[in-house]
Amino acid sequence: MPIDVALLAAFTVTTLVAMITPGPDMLFVLGCGMRGGPRAGLLATAGVAVSEAVHVIVAAAGLAALFTAVPTAFTVVRFAGAAYLIYLGVQMIRNRRKGSDEMAVGGGMLGRRAFVSGLLTNLLNPKMVTFTIAFLPQFIDPSLGNVWAQFAILGTVLIVLEFIVDGTVGVLAGRIGGWLRRRQAAKRRIDTATGGIFIGLGIRLAVER
Repeated sequence: MPIDVALLAAFTVTTLVAMITPGPDMLFVLGCGMRGGPRAGLLATAGVAVSEAVHVIVAAAGLAALFTAVPTAFTVVRFAGAAYLIYLGVQMIRNRRKGSDEMAVGGGMLGRRAFVSGLLTNLLNPKMVTFTIAFLPQFIDPSLGNVWAQFAILGTVLIVLEFIVDGTVGVLAGRIGGWLRRRQAAKRRIDTATGGIFIGLGIRLAVER
C-alpha cells in the first residue's frame, strides 16, 4: 500500500472530527438546504467537494506557497470570496418577499446555482488552500515514495468525509426547510436568516487574518 495504514487511520479520525465541527462550509450548505431543499443542499455540497479536490491538487503542487511569497494575492482572493458571500446574502434578503411561483421548483435555490455557489464560496477561500497544504503533509511519509499517490488517497478521504457530513446536513436542512417554506411567513424568515448567515460568513472571511 502506498501509504502508512496507521497514518491513514489517524488522518481519517482527525478529519472526521474536524468535519463534524460546524464551520463555514457546513453553515453554507445548511443555508442552501434550508432555502432550496434537499437537492440544493446536496448540490451545494458537491460544489464544495469539487473545490476541495482543487485545493488538494494545489496543495500537492505546492502552489499555496504563492500566498506566502505574495501576501497581496491572499488578500485579493480573500476579499473576492467575502464579497461573493455578502452579495449572495443581500440578494436572498432582497428577494425574500417573492411569491412561491417565482421560486425554483422544489425550493428557493436552483440546483445549478447551489452547485456554483458552493464551488465558488469554497474556492475563493484562500484559507482552505493554506489549511490543506499545512494539514495533509502531516500524514504523508516521504520514505514510502510516490507522494502524489499519498496526496490522492488522503484527498479522496477528505472529500468523501466532507460530502457525507455536509451532505447529510444539507438534506436534513432541506427537509425541514421544505416543510417551513410552505408557510410564507416562515419562508421569509428562512430567506432572511440564510441571507444573514451568508453575510456573516462574508464579513468573517473579510476581517479574519
